Amino acid sequence: MTASIDAPEEMAIVAAAERRGWKLTHLFTTHHHQDHVEANLALKERYGLAIIGPASEARKIPGIDRTVADGSSFLFGNNTVRVIETPGHTAGHVCYHLPDAKLLFAADTLFALGCGRLFERPAADMWASLQKLAALPDETVVYFGHEYTQSNARFALTIDPENRRLRDRAAEIDAARAEGRFTCPTTIGLEKETNPFLRAGDPQIRALLEMPEATNEEVFAEIRRRKDNF
Repeated sequence: MTASIDAPEEMAIVAAAERRGWKLTHLFTTHHHQDHVEANLALKERYGLAIIGPASEARKIPGIDRTVADGSSFLFGNNTVRVIETPGHTAGHVCYHLPDAKLLFAADTLFALGCGRLFERPAADMWASLQKLAALPDETVVYFGHEYTQSNARFALTIDPENRRLRDRAAEIDAARAEGRFTCPTTIGLEKETNPFLRAGDPQIRALLEMPEATNEEVFAEIRRRKDNF
């Protein structure tokens, strides 16, 4: 059994599968945006695969066969896949967590040093969603949806400039991108140390934003607003 997480481009996915001798059997869809479902029908026609996706967005997901919701789980080979609903980027976005394998497929909820834009739900909802992911074990390996990490790092340093671990990580990211290497995956533990969107309670960040008495949701909303205008 082999799954693709989302389907942005048919031939890139096919080429990657063929290099490894894999035949895709499943497609796990995280949310309905076109850059995540564009190749759904083409891959279904090519492989006859089963498409799984969030129940609340089912009408917007081409070719969907099975719906899932927060707290549901299913078997994929020998792995249990837990579904975590993470509204914020879209109203019904889900992440797929394989606890035994210590893997999380976070798509556009949590990026390396970032999070998704808020298109369909308010900041408080996204903050709550991110807290669900932050509660996972620190060693959980996180695969995310877009290679925005270098830009995210530049922004993060404007919010958390005294974070030595963040400064070191930003330098590592610059070196990786200069060599053409990807920055995916990350881990929950690393994001909790360096991702400003998970650090709304940090006193230094609150001081820089001049929001010492604000709620975490309010601080998070201000960080997201600044990133939107960065």
